[in-house]
Amino acid sequence: MKLAFSTNAFKRYSLEEAIKVIAGLGYEGVEILADVPHAYPPLEESQVRTIKETVSKCKTQISNVNAFTLYAIDDVYHPSWIESDETLRELRIQHTIRCIELAKKIGSKNITTEPGGPVQQNNSDRDYLKELFVNGLNRVAPIAEKRRVKVLIEPEPNLLLENSKQFLDVMKDINSKYVRLNFDIGHFYCIGEDPAEIINRLADYIGHFHLADIALDRVHNHLIPGLGSIDFKSVFEAIDEIGYREFVTIELYPYQDNPVYAAESAFEYIQGILNKVD
Repeated sequence: MKLAFSTNAFKRYSLEEAIKVIAGLGYEGVEILADVPHAYPPLEESQVRTIKETVSKCKTQISNVNAFTLYAIDDVYHPSWIESDETLRELRIQHTIRCIELAKKIGSKNITTEPGGPVQQNNSDRDYLKELFVNGLNRVAPIAEKRRVKVLIEPEPNLLLENSKQFLDVMKDINSKYVRLNFDIGHFYCIGEDPAEIINRLADYIGHFHLADIALDRVHNHLIPGLGSIDFKSVFEAIDEIGYREFVTIELYPYQDNPVYAAESAFEYIQGILNKVD
């Protein structure tokens, strides 16, 4: 497997600077934030060219296009796939389509998206919300198939899909191999699932991994690996057992004040774990 780092920790850097720093620290890949201030689509062709040239010069690869947040329009979750307002839902759908097109242009095999979105108190009919989410995904799936770019759902605490059971339930209604799973190790740990145990169960759906550490209280706060309580050795052994050889992207967006330190510390710690697994 290969290590990458997400540019969403480097929002105070230009995208090009972030790519150069991440590659310089030894990471084989970089995840591109498809939101402000980095690569909110659509991009001008000159911007696309600059990204590709920077990646090439740095001799790195793009692990993923992160299409989860939408600060360019509202916030981290909104507009979501399950808004009560159809116009807002359409904004999320069109953003996802633009991110698929961006991924194709810059050479990413996949994008990640939110697992529906926050469940609003005034609309808590989960079956109805699931239907909205599935309908939206089924609209973008043909475009993903055409572009050969996978759309990866990322379950997260306190959103429509939090756990492996809910994810698998939604996948029953998705008839596309281009809608799959972004396995966020920390997110599953937060909601009380053992990441190492469920990796095998979800193996057929996994298209990419996100990694951050989580404290013993399992509160959703991304920590530098080694500062929390996740047993990464058992996680990486499970990843190795399913034959996954693609990217694991470290995502440490809370460290905007010191992203270089966070990226460097994470690389050193996780590389040490990988050496033990090998």
